Formats: sequence, C-alpha cells, structure tokens
Amino acid sequence: MQLNWLDGVFQRHSPHYNERPAECQPSLLVIHCISLPEGEYGGDYIDNLFMGTLDCQAHPSFESLRGVRVSAHCLIRRDGTVVQYVPFDKRAWHAGVSEFAGQANCNDFSIGIELEGTDRSAYTEAQYLALANLTVWLQQRLPKLTKERIVGHSDIAPGRKSDPGVAFNWDKYFALITKE
Repeated sequence: MQLNWLDGVFQRHSPHYNERPAECQPSLLVIHCISLPEGEYGGDYIDNLFMGTLDCQAHPSFESLRGVRVSAHCLIRRDGTVVQYVPFDKRAWHAGVSEFAGQANCNDFSIGIELEGTDRSAYTEAQYLALANLTVWLQQRLPKLTKERIVGHSDIAPGRKSDPGVAFNWDKYFALITKE
C-alpha cells in the first residue's frame, strides 16, 4: 500500500525532507507543538517556516530560526484543519537529535505531527479529533505504529524538548484512538 499524501487536506510541498533509509518503514509517531510567535495562533508563520520562507525579521523571536530547515509531515491547526507538508513515505525533519528504544535518528523511522499550540496551553477538541482520525488512518496502514510507539517530542529528546507538554491530555487522546 502506498503511503504518500492524505486526501481532503491542505497540501503544501515542503522542500525540507529527504528519502528514508532503504527498507525503513515508519514505526513511530511523534507528537509536537508549535506556535510562531510562541502563544500566537493563526497566520502564516508556521507555514513559512516549514516552506523555508520565514522572514526572520518579522518578529524578534524568529532570529533564532535563521537558517533552520525544519518540517513535519502534518500540522493540525487550532480549528482542526490538517496541513500536510511531507509525504509519509519520506523523512521529514522534525525530531532533530533524538532516540527511541535505543535507536537514534528518529526522523529515519518516524512520522512527525505538529499541533498548533504551546506546552502549557490546552489543545482544542477539534485538534484531538483530527489527531485521532489521522492516527487511526496511519495505524491502518502501518501495523508497527502501536500505542506504545506513539510519543511526544519530549520522550525522544529529553532535556532538549518539552512538547507537546503538560497541556496535552494523553488519556483523552488514547481513548479517542482506541474507540471501537
């Protein structure tokens, strides 16, 4: 089964991706959060970052992003809108220096989903529903993507990353993906 683009979502083709190592299928789902500037929602700054077109002079906090090449497979906006940037069979650049179960370079074998938000702000019902629907869709196509292989960025880059943060309700999310 081909694992590329979702139907019915906004598609933006980020230049920030490459091929996965040969014979490497996604087997880990990494949940992130992002807002640019932090705590501000809507607008085009996240899209511009993932597309490589962010004006780093547009906000003082963007200076640290100068030259950064980053992407995620998908972004889920506050209203539940899903934007896909990288095909799932390709390696998005979302995890950075990372390790899961003794295996380094999580970008090689993971799918990265960004939630528009911060570590400390509650996520919306629409985001949980969109994330759950996307997760179930992925699990139907990737049998190795079990509940035990769904993690936060903080789990694969402890001490360096804290997202999706204390505001993310793991129990609620797992209940949504295990509904029969």
